Amino acid sequence: MDKDRIEGARKQVVGSVKEAVGKLTGNERVEAEGAAEKTAGKVQDKVGESKDSLRDAFRK
Repeated sequence: MDKDRIEGARKQVVGSVKEAVGKLTGNERVEAEGAAEKTAGKVQDKVGESKDSLRDAFRK
């Protein structure tokens, strides 16, 4: 598993928590930061997924 996938998953979790905390406290800035971090995590996960696919394709 590529390190980007692991880091992307971590960012998604942290972003989700930040987003939830922002919603609970009414802090729109924290909520927006959480949503942005969650999206960045999803992108990074997809990059890692692509790297894994390429690596697997070259091994065959």
